[in-house]
Amino acid sequence: MEELQRLLATFTEAHGVSGHEEDISRLVAEELAPLVDDVKVDTMGNVIGVRRGDGPSVMMAAHMDEIGLIVKYIDDDGYLRFTTLGGWFDQTLLSQRVVVHGEKGSVPGVIGSKPPHMLEPEERKKVIKIKDMFVDVGAQDADQAAELGLEVGSTITLEQELTPMAADLVCGKSFDDRAGIVMMISALQRVRDEDLKATISAVGTVQEEVGLKGARTSAYAISPDVALVTEVTPAGAHPGVSREQRHIAVGAGPTITVVDSNGRGVIVPKSVLSWLRSSAEDSSLDYQMDVGTGGTTDATAIHLTKTGIPTGVISVPTRYIHSPVEVLSLQDLDECAELLAQALRTAHGHFPV
Repeated sequence: MEELQRLLATFTEAHGVSGHEEDISRLVAEELAPLVDDVKVDTMGNVIGVRRGDGPSVMMAAHMDEIGLIVKYIDDDGYLRFTTLGGWFDQTLLSQRVVVHGEKGSVPGVIGSKPPHMLEPEERKKVIKIKDMFVDVGAQDADQAAELGLEVGSTITLEQELTPMAADLVCGKSFDDRAGIVMMISALQRVRDEDLKATISAVGTVQEEVGLKGARTSAYAISPDVALVTEVTPAGAHPGVSREQRHIAVGAGPTITVVDSNGRGVIVPKSVLSWLRSSAEDSSLDYQMDVGTGGTTDATAIHLTKTGIPTGVISVPTRYIHSPVEVLSLQDLDECAELLAQALRTAHGHFPV
């Protein structure tokens, strides 16, 4: 578990919003290099590591970008107004520590708003909207903000360290989808010295949170026989969410997607489901089957590429996704990586060339 926690801390504490994944891509390339035959970064910024074999072509994909913010205006007093890159629930942002990524380096700041002491009674009953928030970096005016290297277009990410909790749970930012990156790397570590038949392409994709863009272009270039997306998925089984609403639970093992977004995203082919379920059973792993009604993943773009690519999703159950305090189980992450590794070992038996 120590290696998993190290990797997770490395990736979650790094910063990279959609379209600005350079720091993350460097880390992904460094971790992939000893595990594959070659690594490249394509035109879009996707990191692609290839381990060659003479069997079926298997693509693994995990997105590198995290949801974040971007400066849209700097007022005369040096406060930064921002808009979102990716989907935020407004009230999770207020009073958070952030990093503003300027031309001269990273600048610490905090997200502020009108203080409650000055709110009218009716205002107190309302959720503070993002349009009413701002970032305070300590600048005294717009000129000083400019001297710090900040400008319209500077990106903003949350500042949050990985924190161990009780049992094997950990808390941090951007588990979506740095946990998927870790799952992919850990699976490759487990099969490093094994004689695999498949050609494996491990892809860190860009701009998933704003339209599944990197997955679309990388899948087109690779044109694999089958693809697996490594992700996180919202967990229930906590106050406010009944088992009927969301039975997926932290600590109950890997999640295998059947359908997401009521079928508007990916409907996983039976051949892929059979492969993943048998891989889990071969490894004596408990697993959870997920029929999702909410969002989608890179699988939505990949499975519609060219004439179609059979695509599945393995996810780590995670609480409070798209917030600064996401929570997952290291044991679940470990078992997800083992499930993925077993799938790589047996791909040639399920998808012969």
